[in-house]
Amino acid sequence: MTRPMARSVRLASGEAWAVMDHAHTGILTSLRRSGAPIALPVWFVVLDRRIYVSGPAQSRKFARVRRDPRVSFLVESGAHWAELVAVHVSGHARIITDAALLARVATLFDEKYARFRTPRDQMPEIVRARYDTETTTLEIAPDERVLSWDNARLFEQP
Repeated sequence: MTRPMARSVRLASGEAWAVMDHAHTGILTSLRRSGAPIALPVWFVVLDRRIYVSGPAQSRKFARVRRDPRVSFLVESGAHWAELVAVHVSGHARIITDAALLARVATLFDEKYARFRTPRDQMPEIVRARYDTETTTLEIAPDERVLSWDNARLFEQP
């Protein structure tokens, strides 16, 4: 008895990075001092198959990365199971200090998120004060294997 061949839901590398690049929000997981993971939604940009996250320098996510650079990052979309598309990377993060790279990343953030940002004058004072501080940017360098899936491929005709 022969079994039907299972279809692969895995995305090719270029497809996975295109999904990552076009996603709006990602889930960054870093490790607490105890080793417990903490996952947070973040805005991000992709440049040369690296993931960049920026935010207020005093944010604990940056302190966790300084202490332990191991991270994972996930993007997903799809309201129904048959529409689920996701990309997950594990890797190491580092704080970026190179001025030219920071400028490129800042430009990408502006291009991607300018229309979603709340104007500073419309923010409550306490929120404005938090975001009017020094920022930090981290770079996630993925490990070799990128996990990905697109469940819609299960329904494609051979």
